[in-house]
Amino acid sequence: MRRPLAHREQGIFVAEGEKVVRRLLESRFRVVSVLLPEKWLLEYKPLLEARAEDISVFLADKKLLETLLGFSMFQGVLAVGRIPALPSLEDVLARSASPQFFAAVEGLTNAENLGALVRNCAAFGIQALIVGETSSSPFLRRAVRNSMGTVFEMPIVETPNLLQSLQYLHSRGVRCIAAHPHSQRRTLTEASFRGDCCILFGSEGYGISAAALEACDEAVEIPMAPGVDSLNVASASAVFLYEAVRQRGFR
Repeated sequence: MRRPLAHREQGIFVAEGEKVVRRLLESRFRVVSVLLPEKWLLEYKPLLEARAEDISVFLADKKLLETLLGFSMFQGVLAVGRIPALPSLEDVLARSASPQFFAAVEGLTNAENLGALVRNCAAFGIQALIVGETSSSPFLRRAVRNSMGTVFEMPIVETPNLLQSLQYLHSRGVRCIAAHPHSQRRTLTEASFRGDCCILFGSEGYGISAAALEACDEAVEIPMAPGVDSLNVASASAVFLYEAVRQRGFR
């Protein structure tokens, strides 16, 4: 729980919470182990027995779990899963139906915000999320938890060079639109999100870098009342994605 870098090196992640663990067990992701209070065992038994792999199941009282972890747990249900081989940007483009609809993130280091953004992407029909090299991993425990398990279904591309990825999308006819406050160019409702497009979201504190802005086709802002600088990236992404799917006729 306290060694996310070691987890990454081992290719594993921690799923936390009853719904998130249930969705992990229902997913295509391989599951290593489950840790839960005995009262939850009957609830999970059908899901555990339906899995093809052997899963280690550990039972412990919730108070003991909290003593081991050092913080309070609402449900006391945890699981360890394996991060699958993630698709490349080329794979995603080949598999995605037209008109293509992607999102990308640069410098998003807060795991809770990244998890919420993944959940928003799933809710509004994003075909893949491109995570830049300066962002947190969407498989950190808090990101997985805040995604409510949607990360198990959302295609994730972890690119080693976000700028090159944006340039590649542009070369393939995908318009890259930067969600950038105070762009002084175009507001959300004035922009067009029809056709193949990718919306880029930036960091909580600094927004999108100048280099990434330069790689995008245009910058678009959410109109806000005077005195408000910006929205939290999770809130901003929900606003942007809703307007995009409204224009695209999403049902």
